[in-house]
Amino acid sequence: MPGPAATAKRERPSGRVREAIAVAADKGLLKGTRSVVVRGRMPEALVAAARLRTGIKSDSKLIEAALASVAVADDFGEWLISRRGAVSADLDLEF
Repeated sequence: MPGPAATAKRERPSGRVREAIAVAADKGLLKGTRSVVVRGRMPEALVAAARLRTGIKSDSKLIEAALASVAVADDFGEWLISRRGAVSADLDLEF
């Protein structure tokens, strides 16, 4: 039976998570030594659902993926809402 290292190499996160990790890597957020320890107690159902959705088995990789998703989240929705009322209702859009 393969050890933990072999299992970690076979993990392949799902689409959005993989993209978040790639963007975080492109921004240099995954470089350097892994010196910060992050711990927490989470509801078992939450962890199970996250593992199922992402395909990630390793606790460290799961936390890394979650942090990457938060760190590189797209703020387009917030930006779009902030623009409400920025264009005059009188503006002729020619249609």
